[in-house]
Amino acid sequence: MHQIALIPWLDPEVIISAAGPWALLVVCFIVFAETGLLVGFLLPGDTLLIIAGLLTHTSNVFGINIWIVSLLIALAAFLGGEVGYLIGHKGGPAVFERKESGLFSRKNVERTNAFFERFGGLTVILARFVPIVRTFAPVAAGVGHMPWKKYSLYNLIGALLWGFGLTMVGYLIAFIPWVADLVTEYIDVILLIAVGGTAVVTLWHYFSERRKAKKARAAGEDIETDAAEAAALTLDPDVFDRAPDLDGDGKH
Repeated sequence: MHQIALIPWLDPEVIISAAGPWALLVVCFIVFAETGLLVGFLLPGDTLLIIAGLLTHTSNVFGINIWIVSLLIALAAFLGGEVGYLIGHKGGPAVFERKESGLFSRKNVERTNAFFERFGGLTVILARFVPIVRTFAPVAAGVGHMPWKKYSLYNLIGALLWGFGLTMVGYLIAFIPWVADLVTEYIDVILLIAVGGTAVVTLWHYFSERRKAKKARAAGEDIETDAAEAAALTLDPDVFDRAPDLDGDGKH
């Protein structure tokens, strides 16, 4: 295995031995946080799932069958979506009453709403594959009181396609000999790129938004989302029944 002396803590053997029997639980919690907690968009969900599948094949990192691994990850994704919906449903528009912090921003909610406007209820499924949107979609659906049974069905489909699907993709990719050898030899480098890349993007986004907020504050602009503005971010119930606009021509 290729070693990076300056960052031995990225050695998967160190990580696995440290996590021990809790390794899969840690992965499931991160997946849960992607949609169950409003800071979940800081986490590298897509990359994590593929790597989890790869390591299950190359080193049986979790010590259990890939089908069980994939199903547990899908369950964590489903439960996260349900918690996110519950937060929005119980909290109402007040959930959106935040300062522009660079992390939880009005722009993120507006971006999520734009997905709902275009794809209707199918956004709950499609959002799983779109960072940031997958974190805010369950909350937006809850605040807008999307019918729970319909939401849960879409949430289940999305969790299976994303959580189960991407994990299995990682596992199947490892059947390609040169890929399996590459992962085994350079897994520490792969983890560095995955974690480091996510950190760089997150920090860039954070400081960029903070800088914009400071400029807006200096210009006397309102950078907070008050109760009235938060209520305006609530989706109309008919959005959830809307047919998707797949070609983007504005017609559903």
